[in-house]
Amino acid sequence: MPFMVAFIWAYILWLVLTAGTKGLGWNVQELVAGLIFAIIVGYATRDVVGERANRYLNPLKWLEFIPYAFVVFWGMIKANLDVAYRVITGRIRPGIVRVPVDLENDAQYTILSNSITLTPGTLTIDACPDEKALYVHWINIPKGQEEPKNSKPVSGPFEDWARRLGK
Repeated sequence: MPFMVAFIWAYILWLVLTAGTKGLGWNVQELVAGLIFAIIVGYATRDVVGERANRYLNPLKWLEFIPYAFVVFWGMIKANLDVAYRVITGRIRPGIVRVPVDLENDAQYTILSNSITLTPGTLTIDACPDEKALYVHWINIPKGQEEPKNSKPVSGPFEDWARRLGK
């Protein structure tokens, strides 16, 4: 079941991302390439999806993704502007920080790690569920945030969304 869920999601994502190359349809090569990549992604991520894979087949979960996409997009815009400012001014204070998180499963760690990495200026290096922490390279560590008490300074609202989406 986890493989099928990951495969279906990967194939749907492929179809959405390749729609419009030939009008609203797809040619045979796109459909076959999508199948191949979806099989690879489904196999590679079956353990992340886990034994509760049916949660991702719930259409209400899909609807929850819509506002999350806007939150991530807004985070990316703010981070891009911040990184541009730092590149122009040279005001950076890079480093790796241990970010404590309160997550329950691998799907939540994956969602949060990818959300952090998608925003410019941060890169998730390691996820340590046994430590309940992520290690993140941060382009500009504010004074006093070398050891953050929670994930808010690094990830903003992403941890709450990861907790909600990864249930």
